[in-house]
This record gives sequence, C-alpha cells and structure tokens, in this order.
Amino acid sequence: SGPMWAYILAHENAIPLWRSLMGPTKVFRARNSMPDSIRGAYGLTDTRNTTHGSDSPASASREIAFFFPEFNEQLWYQQDEPRLRCGQVYYNAKERVHC
Repeated sequence: SGPMWAYILAHENAIPLWRSLMGPTKVFRARNSMPDSIRGAYGLTDTRNTTHGSDSPASASREIAFFFPEFNEQLWYQQDEPRLRCGQVYYNAKERVHC
C-alpha cells in the first residue's frame, strides 16, 4: 500500500529475535500483549501490520531470493559471514548495507 524497504538480517537467531521485535501478527493481540512491539505500536490491521519476517530459514531463503535475486546466499555464507563474526564489518548509510 506504500513504499517499503526490504532487508536481509544477519544475526545469530535472527528469525526468533526479529519475530519477537515485531510482535504477534494479529494487531489486536500485539496491542494488548506486546504494546511496545513494532506491530503493537504501529500496526493498523492484520493485513496492514507494518512489518514482515520469515518464519523459518527455508522461508527466509525463498523470500531473500524473491526480493534480492542478485544475492547469492551460499556465497555470502562462505565469504562474508565469517568476516561478520570477526567484526570486520561497517555500515554504509548511503547504500543502506553492511560492508
């Protein structure tokens, strides 16, 4: 219904951490049980709940391939992920990407 930004989140346990920040999918439930979550604070309806997050690694792989067809997940795990774990990463704000 409007502009959106898609991101690939890389973190140990990224899926459960992000889902926790988002809050329940049902906005009414989010407002009551987790009002400080993203959906609790900003969700409008169950279909306009402000955010999305994959529910499993397999879903994440499918969704990453859809939104970022040029991204090679296997290559990232081989080359970039080890550097991320070593802390050799910085954020490029202009391009909105970690390098």
